[in-house]
Amino acid sequence: MNNKLHYREDGTFTIVQFTDLHWQNGEPDDVLTRLLMERVLEQASPDLVIFTGDVIYSNDCIDPKLSFRDAVRTVDMRGIPWAAVFGNHDTERLITREELMDVQLEHKNCVAEAGPKELSGAGNCVLLVREHGGDKPLHALYLFDSGSYSELPHIEGYAWIGRDQIDWYSVQAKALKAANGGEPLPSLAFFHIPLPEYEEVWRKELCYGSKHEGVASPPINSGLFAAMQEMGDVAGTFCGHDHVNDYWGGLHGIKLCYGRASGYQTYGREGFPRGARVIRLRKGERDFTTELLLDDGTVIHEPEEHYPKGME
Repeated sequence: MNNKLHYREDGTFTIVQFTDLHWQNGEPDDVLTRLLMERVLEQASPDLVIFTGDVIYSNDCIDPKLSFRDAVRTVDMRGIPWAAVFGNHDTERLITREELMDVQLEHKNCVAEAGPKELSGAGNCVLLVREHGGDKPLHALYLFDSGSYSELPHIEGYAWIGRDQIDWYSVQAKALKAANGGEPLPSLAFFHIPLPEYEEVWRKELCYGSKHEGVASPPINSGLFAAMQEMGDVAGTFCGHDHVNDYWGGLHGIKLCYGRASGYQTYGREGFPRGARVIRLRKGERDFTTELLLDDGTVIHEPEEHYPKGME
């Protein structure tokens, strides 16, 4: 577990979530993506950046390693700690997840870890945010590789976070709870492909933000959300994948949050600008606040409310 992340002296910690850059080869749309990232970083002054998958679109990359380096350079050159989880498009062609993980780790400001080799995927790790000037962990940030596509011939669709990854998470959460005097350590979780519960929360609970496409979750519910309920530590989850969804809603005490798609090299929706999600933690609080930053500098603190049927 790394020791590079600390709360500020004022008791705050800010995370920027970029998602679905779909970076290719430095084309004009990639330049627009870079400009967006620059504006967001200047406006939000984050303590950490997390890329939630599809950093590159490997199918159209001439050199996926170079494309990934170009995609994260805007953050890394500023000396901001960062980490990335992989999406379904990062390693479709010319490169493996392990090779792309090596590229990620060559950057001096990357705080991700390759994770246990025996686990599904690459980059499963937990990052600890410690007290200002000390070693006491105040928050845990879980990064999961949600995979690409189903490897079972009789099941079509996207992959799911595996039982081995869920078991690993439970072990980490129990150890952090024991070290925290028996209290669950407040935590967040980041992955690319939304859990099936993202559809459930939209149907059943008050949500905030937009849903302009279906929830492209795996066809299998592997039980990560249930494990998080049992551990009692995770206050929020953050994903990407569905570019024109940006809502969040609370389900059984966990806020399920989409990011805001950041990349111009991929599909979007007219009137739905690219942007990023900002997550703000405060010392001593399990909960968090969040807002969206759009490409023109607009801040959305209070997104549109969506009431499910029967709650209007």
